[in-house]
Amino acid sequence: MRKKKVFIYSILFGIISLVATIYFCNKIIVDAAKDNMYSDLNKIPFNKVGLLLGASKYGKHGRNNPYYDYRIEAAINLLKNAKIKYIIISGDNSRKDYNEPESMRSDLIKGGIDSINIYLDYAGFRTFDSIIRLKEIFGQDSVTIISQQFHNERAIYTASRAGIIAIGFNAKEAGNVQGLETPWRERLARVKTFLDFWVGKKPKFLGSKIIIPG
Repeated sequence: MRKKKVFIYSILFGIISLVATIYFCNKIIVDAAKDNMYSDLNKIPFNKVGLLLGASKYGKHGRNNPYYDYRIEAAINLLKNAKIKYIIISGDNSRKDYNEPESMRSDLIKGGIDSINIYLDYAGFRTFDSIIRLKEIFGQDSVTIISQQFHNERAIYTASRAGIIAIGFNAKEAGNVQGLETPWRERLARVKTFLDFWVGKKPKFLGSKIIIPG
């Protein structure tokens, strides 16, 4: 009976610890980003470089992914309104048949953006990698991050830990498409961000530096 009680208490302690960890990691990230995000194009200050975080163009069942579409729209608006001069597209190109940066580049050009203002980061496999590579490969210490608000929060916090002054431009939310899976996955990703810095995690790839003109 005693062993059973110890087991139950251990399980309860584990659950409480996990919930507390998720809560505090989330709160720290939200608090760090809350004064550094913009949804109004007219109010966001200028930054030389924007960082467009990658997404798959198509979601489940081959339908258009609204997260992708709204990020493209946000990036085009920033560039056309001279809120950024250059844009780095950082996404996943881990397979020959899957290339987020090239797909986004193509759609930005279709939207009227000059290719000379676009730089590609093919090794942005995770938000953590995209942010660290922004500094280590592209030499940037200030940036406007472009994604949905929940994603911008984590990216801005990651940037602050990496010594980058970051603001976020919030693309439109995806509404009901988000469902329950995305918020919970995001909470766990926030805990993982703390773990990455705690263990001294490095991006999967670094490589040669890329110079962005002034």
